[in-house]
Amino acid sequence: MNIVSTPHPVIFLISAPSGAGKTTLCHRLLGECPKLKYSVSSTTRPPREGEINGVDYDFLSREEFDQRVADGRFLEYAEVHGNGYGTCLETLQRFFTSGYSVLMDVDVQGAAHIRRNLQKESIDPAMRKSFVDVFISPPSLQSLRERLEGRAKDAAEVIEERLKNAADEMSQAGLYEFQIINDNLDMAYDELLAVYKASTLKTICL
Repeated sequence: MNIVSTPHPVIFLISAPSGAGKTTLCHRLLGECPKLKYSVSSTTRPPREGEINGVDYDFLSREEFDQRVADGRFLEYAEVHGNGYGTCLETLQRFFTSGYSVLMDVDVQGAAHIRRNLQKESIDPAMRKSFVDVFISPPSLQSLRERLEGRAKDAAEVIEERLKNAADEMSQAGLYEFQIINDNLDMAYDELLAVYKASTLKTICL
């Protein structure tokens, strides 16, 4: 039996409803943790104004995306509003074997696929045992409504759809190893950072 030395890299997955503060927390964590790299997702949707290929997304043609699916190069993938989205397994492996932790920002559906696919025999056992998932929750759906309405970015029907999706997502929070309630951004960040640091020190036996 081999024991992985500490600190060691982790696959650090974060999910949250829209408006729960996930993006802000992730950016801060990446800015303060030099050994943590962001997993850039692949997509077939066109770039939006200001988006940079390889930074915001890895923008692919439909043909390229479908070929990667056929070749088994995605750890998870899904169709969302007619566009393909996927997490590149090769990128995760490259970061991980180089000693870097990987931050993954995915929804609850993608998280379920990743948990399942990490159990495949072809996956590096160290990657599988270093997987950590965290769900970021708002204090309540009412507080989330107030945040979404306060941003004044979305139409009323869009907000209602986001709240419906949020309720579905929050019902699955118990599937995650950790759950953080973002009632105060600084406190939520301190908790997220503590989970990340503790995860890199967890004893792993192979």
